[in-house]
Amino acid sequence: MTMSHVGPATKGAAPAPAPRRHIAPRTVDTLVQVSVIVALAAFWEFGARFGALNPFLLPPLSTVLVRLWTDLLSGVVLVDLGLTLYRALSGFLIAALIGIPLGIVMSRSKAVRWFFDPLISVGFPMPKIAFLPIFILWFDIYDTSKIIMVAFSCFFPIVAATYAGTTALDKWPIWSARSFGAREHEILWEVHLPMALPQILTGLQVALPVGMITTVVTEMLMGGRGIGGAMITAGRFADSVGVFAGIVEVIILGFVVVKSLEYLRARLLIWHPETRR
Repeated sequence: MTMSHVGPATKGAAPAPAPRRHIAPRTVDTLVQVSVIVALAAFWEFGARFGALNPFLLPPLSTVLVRLWTDLLSGVVLVDLGLTLYRALSGFLIAALIGIPLGIVMSRSKAVRWFFDPLISVGFPMPKIAFLPIFILWFDIYDTSKIIMVAFSCFFPIVAATYAGTTALDKWPIWSARSFGAREHEILWEVHLPMALPQILTGLQVALPVGMITTVVTEMLMGGRGIGGAMITAGRFADSVGVFAGIVEVIILGFVVVKSLEYLRARLLIWHPETRR
């Protein structure tokens, strides 16, 4: 083969351009979220430092973080966080242990659904905190009434989500399992629950922040140790730094708890299309 047979494209061929690197959408979302938080924190700090905001009503963020660090070293924060987390998770687990089986039974039994459906429909939109005086009268002013109040608040979204998830199921997998001779309890564990699991987990993700909010509110109303109790005590003594330190503690605790449940959802639904996306 001579050089005359070499085409012009072969002689002057330029190297192929390097493929462009695309930033993942999740990375972009994370950067945007971090940027918004940093901007709000900077506005809070400099606004309070330079007089744009009243430093008593809104103390500088650095002062709040110093108080938080001091309380952390003394162990006060750990005790308050531990008590609040214990009450929130205890009530949440009680609600889940009762609400998930009840939602499943309601979807499979007309008699149970006939009895509980009006109660769930009436109780769901009600302000649950209105029952706190009743729980205090029935139980005590310590952890029992607080935990029951949290469980009562978390119960309704869990039952509603479980009932909706186990009712609106595709019939074809159920019919296929029955055609292969599967028994009803096998269909329940191997077909119903896996198919309804995304909806059940959604109900749990709705109920957990509700439980956190209810815990802090009950601690504020009833007093004692805990994040809510510490915040209301600081407010009574006009300690605005202590109040905002409690708010930061609630934000951090809520973020960690919610993200932990999201991670658990991703692990439990590793087979589901939503996790693959």
